[in-house]
Amino acid sequence: MLIEKNSVVSFHYRLSEPGEAVFEDSHDGQPLVYLHGHRGMLVGLEAALAGKQAGDTLSVTLPPEQAYGQRQDDAVQRVSLKHVVGRAAKKLKPGMAVQVNTDHGPRDVIVVKAGLKTVDVDTNHPLAGKTLVFDVEVVGVRAATAEELTHGHAHGAGGHQH
Repeated sequence: MLIEKNSVVSFHYRLSEPGEAVFEDSHDGQPLVYLHGHRGMLVGLEAALAGKQAGDTLSVTLPPEQAYGQRQDDAVQRVSLKHVVGRAAKKLKPGMAVQVNTDHGPRDVIVVKAGLKTVDVDTNHPLAGKTLVFDVEVVGVRAATAEELTHGHAHGAGGHQH
């Protein structure tokens, strides 16, 4: 079966920057699973996977615009420490990845500066502004179930669990 809209796709990947060592590798765990055509995958990677099938391998280089976007210089915000998830369990330091509670749920951020009552956080994705190289092995492709189509995401191992 070819990857097309409404296909559930599972794949392993290795992620690096051009000419650099791999910094993320899914081969030690479960493959990544997503519902193709439902905005659950990086735009450029989803486009490159279209038309592929189980067993195919490919290398895809994505500029920031097709991956996590350009870094936004104005994405640093000051928030109250009360909004940092699990803040009592660790002392906040610059460069530390944490979650903050927002009106739209938890959001991953990077600590820029920690104070006594507030913390300055960078809301850019950690990979924003980077060109990324994905070395991909398509593991499986299947038709989505009616429930997956209704929910807009893949279910089961590697997908969303209810």
